[in-house]
Amino acid sequence: MRADLPEFLQATRASYDAVAEAYAAEHPDSLAGRPLESALLTVFVELARLPGGSGQAPVADLGSGPGYVTARLHALGLPVFGVDVSPRMVALARRAHPELRFHVGSMTALDLPDRTLGGIVALYSIIHVPDDQLPSVFAEFHRVLVPGAPVLLAFQSGDEGGHLRVTERFGQEISLDYHWRTPDAVAGHLAAAGLDLYARVLREPEGEEQRPRAFLLARKPLLPAGSVTDRPA
Repeated sequence: MRADLPEFLQATRASYDAVAEAYAAEHPDSLAGRPLESALLTVFVELARLPGGSGQAPVADLGSGPGYVTARLHALGLPVFGVDVSPRMVALARRAHPELRFHVGSMTALDLPDRTLGGIVALYSIIHVPDDQLPSVFAEFHRVLVPGAPVLLAFQSGDEGGHLRVTERFGQEISLDYHWRTPDAVAGHLAAAGLDLYARVLREPEGEEQRPRAFLLARKPLLPAGSVTDRPA
């Protein structure tokens, strides 16, 4: 990862490095007991397997944390690897899932050639990306996806422009920004990046959750017959 990271990425990396062990212990598998999330992952897998779609191109789990989503996608039969901005999180994921690949990196600048990914999953990771950076993040998604490949996003829904800075977690001093957005706002950014919305789901808060959970499924369009480029206009 580049040494000249934007300030928000430096803060995100340092914060998750500080709480990695405690976070992984508290969230060994946040998909457990979440049937909707599990079902949407299955839909994502089916979209990735559609004829004319991604074929055997690998899928990236961006913001992979302790690696349980990456492991679930692997169990569902997809070639997959995880990417996280926190080196400590990557180390923990490698320890928990030694059969899988995890890399330190950022969704803002993926170290991948054009059209190499068969799909992207980003569950509760775009919440740390500021509003002014989100268009370039989704443009990066479009760049690395093969035509027909799906994207699955999950995020806490809230009023557009909502923001929270957390300065302590698990007894550690951190500086971690959370950005709340409506599903419509995020869908608009996906469309502007040339990604077609397939479905949107809003789940009401459960347990100690305070905000609804939003899920967006999108796809990179297939190339028209005879087309030589897939860059959005």
